[in-house]
Amino acid sequence: MTEEIFRDDAYLRSCEAVVTAVGPEGIELDRTVFYPMGGGQPGDTGTLRREGAVVVAIADTRKGAAAGQILHLPAADQALPAVGERVVVELDWTRRHRHMRMHTCLHLLCAVVPGGVTGGQVGEARSRLDFDVGELTLDKAAIETKLNELIAANHAANPRWISDAELAATPELVRTMSVKPPSGQGKVRLLDIGPGVDLQPCGGTHVKATGEIGRVIVEKIENKGKRNRRVVVALAE
Repeated sequence: MTEEIFRDDAYLRSCEAVVTAVGPEGIELDRTVFYPMGGGQPGDTGTLRREGAVVVAIADTRKGAAAGQILHLPAADQALPAVGERVVVELDWTRRHRHMRMHTCLHLLCAVVPGGVTGGQVGEARSRLDFDVGELTLDKAAIETKLNELIAANHAANPRWISDAELAATPELVRTMSVKPPSGQGKVRLLDIGPGVDLQPCGGTHVKATGEIGRVIVEKIENKGKRNRRVVVALAE
């Protein structure tokens, strides 16, 4: 298993690690600051820095088939490290931080738009959530105004954990209709934006306060079926 340092501190940009496996699926480390693709958030990119200023470019990060396995996928034509070698793991921080801002913004979007979430995707510049809104008509300008009010209020965004039993007793915390949060490990990670803004299970990386997101634009609202509407948001800069 890989120690997931990003779970405790999403702002760490690098760490030292030991290579535990190298194969066609990717490079495994004993610890990492790289987030593996999941929950609609892309996997991190960056580098593994070896001795002698040798750098291995990492093009993606994915979860492996085994529990707790994280695979760092090297770009083509890289000289790969050996098992047991010590490396410095360095994030493409600019890309990751934009994902953190956008992912937290999508939580605010959940607080603004009623209805279950049927799909979503985090991107660097724009992201989207799909909602089952029934017969409700969504107002693009009103959603944008409310989003930016929540951002400007600079609400704290804090991860915390609850037990599987606590989650089972409060099913209303789960907003995603198509994907259920992982359970069976004894605890589930929540993101708590507040007070009282949004609380739901999420294993992604986020900013510490909503003000860090910056102003956003609701680019469009698309009809994706009788009940489903896709809301696309973008960073204003």
